[in-house]
Amino acid sequence: MACTTFLVGKSASIDGSTMIARAEDGGNGPNPQKFVVVTPDQQPKTYHAILTDVRVLLPENPLSYTATPDVDSAAGIWAGAGINGANVAMTATETITTNSRVQGADPFVANGLGEADFLTIVLPYIHSARDGVRRLGALLEEYGTYEANGIAFSDCDEVWYMETLGGHHWAAMKIPDDAYVIAPNRLNIDQFEIESETTLCSADLETFITKHHLNPDSQGLNLRHTFGSATIKDTVYNNPRAWYVQQHFSATSNQTPIDQDLPFVQRASRKLTVSDVKGALSSHYQNTPFDPYGSGSLMEKEQYRAIALNRNLETHVLQIRNHVPFKLAGIHWLAFGPNAFNELAPFYANVTDTPIRYRDTPTNFDPQTIFWLNKTLALIGDSNFERYQELVARFRQQVMAEMQNILLSTKSTDNLEAVNENISETMFANAMVLLGKMTVRGSRQMKLRYDLSD
Repeated sequence: MACTTFLVGKSASIDGSTMIARAEDGGNGPNPQKFVVVTPDQQPKTYHAILTDVRVLLPENPLSYTATPDVDSAAGIWAGAGINGANVAMTATETITTNSRVQGADPFVANGLGEADFLTIVLPYIHSARDGVRRLGALLEEYGTYEANGIAFSDCDEVWYMETLGGHHWAAMKIPDDAYVIAPNRLNIDQFEIESETTLCSADLETFITKHHLNPDSQGLNLRHTFGSATIKDTVYNNPRAWYVQQHFSATSNQTPIDQDLPFVQRASRKLTVSDVKGALSSHYQNTPFDPYGSGSLMEKEQYRAIALNRNLETHVLQIRNHVPFKLAGIHWLAFGPNAFNELAPFYANVTDTPIRYRDTPTNFDPQTIFWLNKTLALIGDSNFERYQELVARFRQQVMAEMQNILLSTKSTDNLEAVNENISETMFANAMVLLGKMTVRGSRQMKLRYDLSD
Protein backbone atom coordinates (compact mmCIF):
# COMPACT_ATOMS: atom_id res chain seq x y z
CA MET A 1 0.00 0.00 0.00
CA ALA A 2 1.79 3.12 -1.22
CA CYS A 3 1.42 6.75 -2.34
CA THR A 4 -0.30 9.89 -1.05
CA THR A 5 -2.40 12.16 -3.29
CA PHE A 6 -3.01 15.93 -2.94
CA LEU A 7 -5.51 17.86 -5.09
CA VAL A 8 -6.12 21.62 -5.34
CA GLY A 9 -9.00 23.38 -7.12
CA LYS A 10 -8.31 26.52 -9.15
CA SER A 11 -9.90 28.91 -6.64
CA ALA A 12 -7.99 27.29 -3.78
CA SER A 13 -4.58 27.95 -5.39
CA ILE A 14 -2.69 31.20 -5.13
CA ASP A 15 -2.47 31.78 -8.89
CA GLY A 16 -5.74 30.26 -10.15
CA SER A 17 -4.11 27.06 -11.43
CA THR A 18 -5.31 23.54 -10.85
CA MET A 19 -2.91 21.09 -9.22
CA ILE A 20 -2.97 17.32 -8.86
CA ALA A 21 -0.05 15.77 -7.01
CA ARG A 22 1.11 12.45 -5.68
CA ALA A 23 4.05 11.02 -3.82
CA GLU A 24 4.61 7.73 -5.64
CA ASP A 25 5.96 5.12 -3.26
CA GLY A 26 7.31 1.66 -3.87
CA GLY A 27 8.89 -1.20 -1.95
CA ASN A 28 12.15 -1.08 -0.04
CA GLY A 29 14.25 -1.51 -3.20
CA PRO A 30 15.39 1.55 -5.20
CA ASN A 31 13.13 0.92 -8.26
CA PRO A 32 14.70 3.75 -10.33
CA GLN A 33 12.36 6.17 -12.12
CA LYS A 34 12.76 8.27 -15.25
CA PHE A 35 11.03 11.26 -16.83
CA VAL A 36 10.12 10.99 -20.52
CA VAL A 37 7.92 12.37 -23.27
CA VAL A 38 5.96 9.81 -25.28
CA THR A 39 5.32 11.16 -28.77
CA PRO A 40 2.46 9.90 -30.99
CA ASP A 41 4.79 7.73 -33.07
CA GLN A 42 5.96 5.94 -29.90
CA GLN A 43 2.44 5.10 -28.70
CA PRO A 44 1.38 1.52 -29.54
CA LYS A 45 -1.67 0.74 -31.66
CA THR A 46 -2.56 -2.18 -29.42
CA TYR A 47 -1.66 -2.19 -25.76
CA HIS A 48 -0.48 -5.43 -24.15
CA ALA A 49 -0.55 -5.55 -20.35
CA ILE A 50 2.51 -7.31 -18.92
CA LEU A 51 1.18 -8.34 -15.50
CA THR A 52 -1.89 -9.88 -17.12
CA ASP A 53 -2.50 -10.87 -20.71
CA VAL A 54 -5.04 -8.16 -21.58
CA ARG A 55 -4.82 -6.58 -25.01
CA VAL A 56 -6.54 -3.24 -25.65
CA LEU A 57 -7.02 -1.82 -29.13
CA LEU A 58 -6.18 1.89 -28.82
CA PRO A 59 -7.79 4.85 -30.66
CA GLU A 60 -6.17 6.66 -33.53
CA ASN A 61 -4.40 10.03 -33.24
CA PRO A 62 -2.91 9.91 -29.75
CA LEU A 63 -1.54 13.06 -28.14
CA SER A 64 2.01 13.35 -26.85
CA TYR A 65 2.40 13.24 -23.07
CA THR A 66 4.96 13.34 -20.28
CA ALA A 67 5.34 10.30 -18.01
CA THR A 68 7.42 8.95 -15.11
CA PRO A 69 7.73 5.20 -15.77
CA ASP A 70 9.91 2.62 -14.06
CA VAL A 71 13.37 2.28 -15.61
CA ASP A 72 12.97 -1.50 -15.50
CA SER A 73 9.85 -2.24 -17.56
CA ALA A 74 9.92 -6.02 -17.05
CA ALA A 75 6.75 -5.81 -14.93
CA GLY A 76 5.03 -3.20 -17.08
CA ILE A 77 5.28 0.50 -17.89
CA TRP A 78 3.91 2.03 -14.66
CA ALA A 79 3.84 5.44 -16.35
CA GLY A 80 2.83 7.16 -13.11
CA ALA A 81 1.74 10.64 -14.09
CA GLY A 82 1.81 13.11 -16.93
CA ILE A 83 0.38 16.01 -18.88
CA ASN A 84 -0.73 15.55 -22.51
CA GLY A 85 -0.69 17.87 -25.52
CA ALA A 86 -4.16 19.18 -24.67
CA ASN A 87 -2.95 20.32 -21.22
CA VAL A 88 -4.86 17.57 -19.45
CA ALA A 89 -3.12 15.91 -16.49
CA MET A 90 -3.49 12.47 -14.97
CA THR A 91 -1.93 10.75 -11.96
CA ALA A 92 -2.38 7.00 -11.57
CA THR A 93 -2.62 5.60 -9.05
CA GLU A 94 -3.32 5.83 -5.33
CA THR A 95 -3.67 2.33 -3.88
CA ILE A 96 -6.91 2.26 -1.88
CA THR A 97 -8.96 -0.17 0.21
CA THR A 98 -12.11 -2.20 -0.24
CA ASN A 99 -14.15 -4.66 1.85
CA SER A 100 -15.44 -8.21 1.65
CA ARG A 101 -19.03 -7.19 0.87
CA VAL A 102 -17.90 -5.45 -2.30
CA GLN A 103 -15.50 -8.20 -3.29
CA GLY A 104 -18.22 -10.79 -2.87
CA ALA A 105 -20.58 -8.87 -5.16
CA ASP A 106 -18.03 -7.71 -7.76
CA PRO A 107 -14.75 -9.61 -7.38
CA PHE A 108 -11.47 -8.32 -8.77
CA VAL A 109 -10.64 -9.55 -12.27
CA ALA A 110 -7.40 -11.51 -12.28
CA ASN A 111 -6.88 -10.86 -15.99
CA GLY A 112 -7.89 -7.20 -15.87
CA LEU A 113 -6.18 -3.83 -15.97
CA GLY A 114 -4.31 -2.02 -13.20
CA GLU A 115 -1.96 0.76 -12.19
CA ALA A 116 0.77 -0.43 -14.54
CA ASP A 117 -1.56 0.19 -17.50
CA PHE A 118 -3.97 3.05 -16.79
CA LEU A 119 -2.01 6.14 -17.81
CA THR A 120 -0.70 4.70 -21.08
CA ILE A 121 -4.16 3.72 -22.33
CA VAL A 122 -6.02 6.82 -21.13
CA LEU A 123 -3.94 10.03 -21.06
CA PRO A 124 -3.04 10.21 -24.80
CA TYR A 125 -6.72 10.13 -25.79
CA ILE A 126 -8.47 12.70 -23.59
CA HIS A 127 -9.14 16.41 -23.99
CA SER A 128 -10.56 17.26 -20.56
CA ALA A 129 -10.53 15.91 -17.04
CA ARG A 130 -14.09 14.63 -17.47
CA ASP A 131 -12.99 12.82 -20.64
CA GLY A 132 -10.39 11.02 -18.54
CA VAL A 133 -12.96 9.80 -16.03
CA ARG A 134 -15.31 8.60 -18.76
CA ARG A 135 -12.60 6.80 -20.77
CA LEU A 136 -11.13 5.00 -17.78
CA GLY A 137 -14.63 4.18 -16.53
CA ALA A 138 -15.49 2.54 -19.84
CA LEU A 139 -12.27 0.51 -19.76
CA LEU A 140 -12.97 -0.66 -16.21
CA GLU A 141 -16.46 -1.78 -17.18
CA GLU A 142 -15.16 -3.68 -20.22
CA TYR A 143 -11.95 -5.25 -18.93
CA GLY A 144 -12.23 -5.04 -15.13
CA THR A 145 -9.40 -4.43 -12.66
CA TYR A 146 -7.41 -6.66 -10.32
CA GLU A 147 -6.89 -4.02 -7.61
CA ALA A 148 -8.44 -0.99 -5.89
CA ASN A 149 -7.13 2.40 -6.99
CA GLY A 150 -7.73 6.13 -6.87
CA ILE A 151 -6.96 8.24 -9.96
CA ALA A 152 -6.98 12.00 -10.50
CA PHE A 153 -7.46 14.10 -13.64
CA SER A 154 -7.24 17.84 -14.21
CA ASP A 155 -7.44 20.51 -16.87
CA CYS A 156 -7.28 24.30 -16.54
CA ASP A 157 -10.78 24.44 -15.03
CA GLU A 158 -11.54 21.20 -13.20
CA VAL A 159 -10.02 18.58 -10.90
CA TRP A 160 -11.64 15.12 -10.72
CA TYR A 161 -10.89 12.26 -8.35
CA MET A 162 -11.98 8.74 -9.32
CA GLU A 163 -12.02 5.50 -7.35
CA THR A 164 -12.45 1.92 -8.52
CA LEU A 165 -15.18 -0.02 -6.69
CA GLY A 166 -14.79 -3.77 -6.95
CA GLY A 167 -13.81 -5.40 -10.21
CA HIS A 168 -15.90 -3.34 -12.65
CA HIS A 169 -17.54 -0.43 -10.85
CA TRP A 170 -16.28 3.10 -10.27
CA ALA A 171 -17.24 6.56 -9.05
CA ALA A 172 -15.72 10.02 -9.51
CA MET A 173 -16.23 13.45 -8.02
CA LYS A 174 -15.32 16.94 -9.19
CA ILE A 175 -13.32 18.63 -6.47
CA PRO A 176 -14.90 22.01 -5.62
CA ASP A 177 -12.88 24.87 -7.07
CA ASP A 178 -12.29 26.37 -3.61
CA ALA A 179 -11.22 23.10 -1.97
CA TYR A 180 -8.28 20.75 -1.52
CA VAL A 181 -8.06 17.00 -0.90
CA ILE A 182 -5.46 14.89 0.88
CA ALA A 183 -5.95 11.21 0.05
CA PRO A 184 -3.98 8.39 1.72
CA ASN A 185 -4.16 4.65 0.93
CA ARG A 186 -7.83 4.09 1.66
CA LEU A 187 -11.07 4.62 -0.20
CA ASN A 188 -11.47 8.36 0.31
CA ILE A 189 -14.70 9.73 -1.20
CA ASP A 190 -17.33 10.10 1.49
CA GLN A 191 -20.71 11.78 0.77
CA PHE A 192 -21.74 11.11 -2.82
CA GLU A 193 -24.74 12.02 -4.97
CA ILE A 194 -25.30 9.74 -7.94
CA GLU A 195 -27.46 12.27 -9.80
CA SER A 196 -25.27 15.39 -9.85
CA GLU A 197 -23.39 17.64 -12.26
CA THR A 198 -20.28 17.16 -10.14
CA THR A 199 -20.23 13.36 -10.03
CA LEU A 200 -19.84 10.50 -12.49
CA CYS A 201 -20.14 6.77 -11.86
CA SER A 202 -20.99 3.37 -13.31
CA ALA A 203 -24.45 3.46 -14.89
CA ASP A 204 -25.71 0.68 -12.62
CA LEU A 205 -24.03 1.83 -9.40
CA GLU A 206 -27.22 2.65 -7.51
CA THR A 207 -28.85 -0.64 -8.52
CA PHE A 208 -25.68 -2.55 -7.66
CA ILE A 209 -25.59 -1.04 -4.15
CA THR A 210 -29.27 -1.76 -3.52
CA LYS A 211 -29.24 -5.29 -4.93
CA HIS A 212 -26.30 -6.39 -2.80
CA HIS A 213 -27.21 -4.45 0.37
CA LEU A 214 -23.88 -2.63 0.42
CA ASN A 215 -24.84 0.67 2.09
CA PRO A 216 -24.61 0.45 5.91
CA ASP A 217 -25.95 3.98 6.51
CA SER A 218 -29.60 4.71 7.17
CA GLN A 219 -29.48 7.95 5.19
CA GLY A 220 -27.49 9.12 2.18
CA LEU A 221 -24.61 7.41 0.41
CA ASN A 222 -21.10 7.50 1.85
CA LEU A 223 -18.78 5.69 -0.56
CA ARG A 224 -16.13 5.18 2.10
CA HIS A 225 -18.64 3.43 4.35
CA THR A 226 -20.12 1.46 1.47
CA PHE A 227 -17.08 0.41 -0.55
CA GLY A 228 -14.09 1.11 1.71
CA SER A 229 -12.63 0.09 5.04
CA ALA A 230 -12.48 1.25 8.65
CA THR A 231 -9.82 -1.04 10.05
CA ILE A 232 -7.20 -0.81 12.77
CA LYS A 233 -4.60 -0.53 10.02
CA ASP A 234 -6.39 2.58 8.68
CA THR A 235 -5.98 4.21 12.10
CA VAL A 236 -2.19 3.91 11.97
CA TYR A 237 -1.37 3.75 8.26
CA ASN A 238 -3.87 6.05 6.53
CA ASN A 239 -5.91 8.36 8.72
CA PRO A 240 -2.96 10.08 10.45
CA ARG A 241 -1.59 11.35 7.14
CA ALA A 242 -4.89 13.03 6.28
CA TRP A 243 -5.21 14.33 9.85
CA TYR A 244 -1.77 15.95 9.83
CA VAL A 245 -2.25 17.77 6.52
CA GLN A 246 -5.78 18.87 7.36
CA GLN A 247 -4.59 20.20 10.72
CA HIS A 248 -1.86 22.16 8.97
CA PHE A 249 -4.07 23.84 6.36
CA SER A 250 -7.50 23.88 8.00
CA ALA A 251 -6.83 23.71 11.76
CA THR A 252 -9.86 21.55 12.58
CA SER A 253 -9.45 21.05 16.32
CA ASN A 254 -12.03 18.29 16.77
CA GLN A 255 -10.10 15.69 14.74
CA THR A 256 -7.69 12.99 15.94
CA PRO A 257 -5.06 10.99 14.02
CA ILE A 258 -7.13 7.80 14.23
CA ASP A 259 -10.44 9.37 13.13
CA GLN A 260 -12.13 7.08 10.59
CA ASP A 261 -14.39 9.85 9.25
CA LEU A 262 -11.97 12.62 8.37
CA PRO A 263 -13.65 14.66 5.61
CA PHE A 264 -12.66 14.02 2.00
CA VAL A 265 -13.04 17.65 0.87
CA GLN A 266 -11.48 20.44 2.91
CA ARG A 267 -11.07 24.23 2.65
CA ALA A 268 -7.73 25.79 3.53
CA SER A 269 -7.38 28.92 5.63
CA ARG A 270 -5.32 30.51 2.83
CA LYS A 271 -4.49 30.09 -0.85
CA LEU A 272 -2.18 27.15 -1.58
CA THR A 273 1.09 27.21 -3.52
CA VAL A 274 3.20 24.54 -5.19
CA SER A 275 5.52 24.74 -2.18
CA ASP A 276 2.56 24.10 0.14
CA VAL A 277 1.73 20.94 -1.80
CA LYS A 278 5.36 19.80 -1.75
CA GLY A 279 5.58 20.58 1.95
CA ALA A 280 2.54 18.45 2.66
CA LEU A 281 3.97 15.56 0.64
CA SER A 282 7.30 15.96 2.48
CA SER A 283 5.74 15.85 5.94
CA HIS A 284 6.67 13.41 8.69
CA TYR A 285 4.57 14.74 11.59
CA GLN A 286 6.90 17.63 12.38
CA ASN A 287 6.17 19.37 15.69
CA THR A 288 4.31 16.34 17.02
CA PRO A 289 5.49 13.38 19.13
CA PHE A 290 4.99 11.18 16.06
CA ASP A 291 7.91 12.62 14.05
CA PRO A 292 10.49 9.84 13.44
CA TYR A 293 13.17 12.55 13.68
CA GLY A 294 11.58 14.20 16.73
CA SER A 295 11.81 13.90 20.49
CA GLY A 296 8.84 11.61 21.14
CA SER A 297 9.15 8.16 22.64
CA LEU A 298 10.20 5.27 20.42
CA MET A 299 6.61 4.01 20.41
CA GLU A 300 5.27 7.42 19.36
CA LYS A 301 7.87 7.89 16.62
CA GLU A 302 6.98 4.52 15.10
CA GLN A 303 3.24 4.76 15.66
CA TYR A 304 2.01 6.30 12.39
CA ARG A 305 3.01 6.00 8.74
CA ALA A 306 4.35 9.35 7.47
CA ILE A 307 4.01 10.76 3.94
CA ALA A 308 7.77 11.29 3.48
CA LEU A 309 9.41 7.87 3.44
CA ASN A 310 12.47 6.02 2.25
CA ARG A 311 10.02 4.44 -0.22
CA ASN A 312 9.22 7.72 -2.04
CA LEU A 313 10.19 7.01 -5.66
CA GLU A 314 9.07 10.22 -7.33
CA THR A 315 6.77 13.08 -6.45
CA HIS A 316 4.92 15.17 -9.01
CA VAL A 317 2.75 18.25 -8.93
CA LEU A 318 0.89 18.54 -12.25
CA GLN A 319 -0.01 22.20 -12.57
CA ILE A 320 -2.25 23.57 -15.32
CA ARG A 321 -1.97 27.34 -15.28
CA ASN A 322 -4.41 29.95 -16.51
CA HIS A 323 -3.51 33.42 -17.81
CA VAL A 324 -0.42 32.20 -19.70
CA PRO A 325 0.02 31.07 -23.32
CA PHE A 326 -1.28 27.56 -24.00
CA LYS A 327 2.18 26.04 -24.52
CA LEU A 328 3.36 27.39 -21.15
CA ALA A 329 0.29 26.28 -19.19
CA GLY A 330 1.25 22.71 -18.31
CA ILE A 331 4.04 22.37 -15.73
CA HIS A 332 5.16 18.90 -14.66
CA TRP A 333 6.86 19.59 -11.33
CA LEU A 334 9.03 16.60 -10.44
CA ALA A 335 11.25 15.37 -7.62
CA PHE A 336 12.93 11.98 -7.32
CA GLY A 337 13.67 10.16 -4.06
CA PRO A 338 12.64 10.60 -0.40
CA ASN A 339 10.70 13.83 -0.01
CA ALA A 340 12.29 15.09 3.19
CA PHE A 341 15.54 15.74 1.30
CA ASN A 342 14.62 16.81 -2.26
CA GLU A 343 12.94 19.64 -4.14
CA LEU A 344 10.67 19.93 -7.16
CA ALA A 345 11.85 21.01 -10.60
CA PRO A 346 9.25 22.59 -12.95
CA PHE A 347 9.34 21.15 -16.46
CA TYR A 348 7.26 22.52 -19.32
CA ALA A 349 5.12 19.65 -20.57
CA ASN A 350 4.61 20.84 -24.16
CA VAL A 351 7.97 19.48 -25.37
CA THR A 352 9.33 16.64 -27.46
CA ASP A 353 12.06 15.46 -25.08
CA THR A 354 13.18 15.68 -21.46
CA PRO A 355 16.56 16.50 -19.85
CA ILE A 356 19.14 13.73 -19.82
CA ARG A 357 19.68 13.76 -16.04
CA TYR A 358 15.99 12.99 -15.53
CA ARG A 359 15.41 10.89 -18.65
CA ASP A 360 18.39 8.51 -18.73
CA THR A 361 18.26 7.06 -15.22
CA PRO A 362 20.21 3.79 -15.13
CA THR A 363 19.24 0.75 -13.10
CA ASN A 364 22.55 0.95 -11.22
CA PHE A 365 23.97 3.78 -9.12
CA ASP A 366 25.06 6.89 -11.03
CA PRO A 367 25.20 10.20 -9.08
CA GLN A 368 25.29 12.13 -12.36
CA THR A 369 21.56 11.43 -12.65
CA ILE A 370 19.04 13.17 -10.41
CA PHE A 371 17.35 10.00 -9.17
CA TRP A 372 20.55 8.50 -7.76
CA LEU A 373 21.93 11.84 -6.56
CA ASN A 374 18.76 12.44 -4.56
CA LYS A 375 18.96 8.93 -3.11
CA THR A 376 22.48 9.76 -1.90
CA LEU A 377 21.39 13.04 -0.30
CA ALA A 378 18.55 11.26 1.48
CA LEU A 379 20.81 8.52 2.80
CA ILE A 380 23.22 11.06 4.31
CA GLY A 381 20.44 13.30 5.57
CA ASP A 382 18.61 10.44 7.25
CA SER A 383 21.77 9.39 9.13
CA ASN A 384 21.53 12.50 11.31
CA PHE A 385 18.50 14.64 10.52
CA GLU A 386 19.28 17.31 13.11
CA ARG A 387 22.79 17.78 11.74
CA TYR A 388 21.69 18.28 8.14
CA GLN A 389 18.16 19.72 8.28
CA GLU A 390 19.30 23.35 8.11
CA LEU A 391 21.40 22.65 5.01
CA VAL A 392 18.48 20.87 3.36
CA ALA A 393 16.06 23.67 4.22
CA ARG A 394 18.35 26.28 2.68
CA PHE A 395 18.82 24.12 -0.39
CA ARG A 396 15.08 23.76 -0.89
CA GLN A 397 14.43 27.48 -0.51
CA GLN A 398 17.27 28.42 -2.85
CA VAL A 399 16.24 25.90 -5.50
CA MET A 400 12.57 26.90 -5.44
CA ALA A 401 13.51 30.57 -5.77
CA GLU A 402 15.70 29.82 -8.79
CA MET A 403 13.03 27.63 -10.37
CA GLN A 404 10.34 30.28 -9.91
CA ASN A 405 12.67 32.86 -11.46
CA ILE A 406 13.21 30.68 -14.54
CA LEU A 407 9.46 30.25 -14.97
CA LEU A 408 8.83 33.98 -14.62
CA SER A 409 11.60 34.72 -17.12
CA THR A 410 10.22 32.37 -19.79
CA LYS A 411 8.25 34.52 -22.24
CA SER A 412 8.76 32.66 -25.50
CA THR A 413 7.30 29.27 -26.33
CA ASP A 414 10.22 28.53 -28.66
CA ASN A 415 12.65 25.79 -27.58
CA LEU A 416 11.13 24.90 -24.23
CA GLU A 417 13.41 21.88 -24.27
CA ALA A 418 16.34 24.26 -23.68
CA VAL A 419 14.51 25.88 -20.77
CA ASN A 420 13.89 22.46 -19.25
CA GLU A 421 17.56 21.58 -19.70
CA ASN A 422 18.51 24.76 -17.84
CA ILE A 423 16.12 23.78 -15.03
CA SER A 424 17.69 20.32 -14.86
CA GLU A 425 21.25 21.64 -14.70
CA THR A 426 20.27 24.24 -12.10
CA MET A 427 18.84 21.48 -9.92
CA PHE A 428 21.90 19.29 -10.42
CA ALA A 429 24.31 22.09 -9.54
CA ASN A 430 22.43 22.96 -6.36
CA ALA A 431 22.15 19.31 -5.34
CA MET A 432 25.89 18.80 -5.81
CA VAL A 433 26.61 21.85 -3.65
CA LEU A 434 24.35 20.39 -0.97
CA LEU A 435 26.13 17.04 -1.22
CA GLY A 436 29.46 18.79 -0.72
CA LYS A 437 28.25 20.71 2.32
CA MET A 438 26.76 17.59 3.87
CA THR A 439 30.01 15.69 3.28
CA VAL A 440 32.12 18.39 4.91
CA ARG A 441 29.81 18.77 7.89
CA GLY A 442 29.46 15.03 8.37
CA SER A 443 33.17 14.27 8.10
CA ARG A 444 33.83 16.51 11.10
CA GLN A 445 31.53 14.34 13.22
CA MET A 446 32.71 10.86 12.23
CA LYS A 447 33.00 8.40 15.09
CA LEU A 448 36.25 7.06 13.64
CA ARG A 449 38.44 9.96 14.80
CA TYR A 450 40.93 10.90 17.47
CA ASP A 451 41.33 14.58 18.37
CA LEU A 452 44.95 15.63 19.13
CA SER A 453 45.50 18.14 21.93
CA ASP A 454 48.84 19.45 20.72
